Amino acid sequence: MSSLASTSHLQLAAFALGTVGWILCTISMGIVEWRVWHVDNTTIISSGVAWVGIWKVCFISYLHVSPGYKEQFCHKFSSYDSSIPHEIHAAQGLLLIAMFMGLLGVAATIFALRNVYMGVTRKTLITHFFLAGGCCYILAGLCVLIPVSWNFYSVTHNQSIAFPPSYYMPSSPAAQEAGAAIPIGIVAVILLLLSGTFSLSYRFPVTANTITKS
Repeated sequence: MSSLASTSHLQLAAFALGTVGWILCTISMGIVEWRVWHVDNTTIISSGVAWVGIWKVCFISYLHVSPGYKEQFCHKFSSYDSSIPHEIHAAQGLLLIAMFMGLLGVAATIFALRNVYMGVTRKTLITHFFLAGGCCYILAGLCVLIPVSWNFYSVTHNQSIAFPPSYYMPSSPAAQEAGAAIPIGIVAVILLLLSGTFSLSYRFPVTANTITKS
């Protein structure tokens, strides 16, 4: 058992990194600060700053722009809004896939590590679950990388969004910058890809006194 467990230190690290990466992926998906818009007209957007996320847009307003919202106004995106750019729709779908695949990766790694540390010498079972976990981590990392890169490109090129009037948003900002969700997403990508690489690198030990079961 000790010799079997001693071969899985990288995979234990993969579990830790993958778990943190999955949590960061979930955080990145949930927060609204993907793009930070700076606007000149502060009649409605009182602070002059608006946050464009992948699910909604928010800003601080001291006007009663909507019942129940005295200061912070948020408008959720609808799947029927043709004005919403493709990178936002892509981010919605890909991050949901990433969250699901990351969870599968964590579960597969936990099962494989459980067998390793309990001394279950079933080579095929252990290696297949580490392989499955590694593939899930890498797929999750790629699903985060695409929307993060795409939205960062849109920010650096100051691309506009033709919001409908109900959003109370200008079609283009005076300037914009990347919000907190993008660097969080970048860290999640690095951790998920590292954890996938570590999981895929597992090699079952072959010793003279170990009988493996397939």
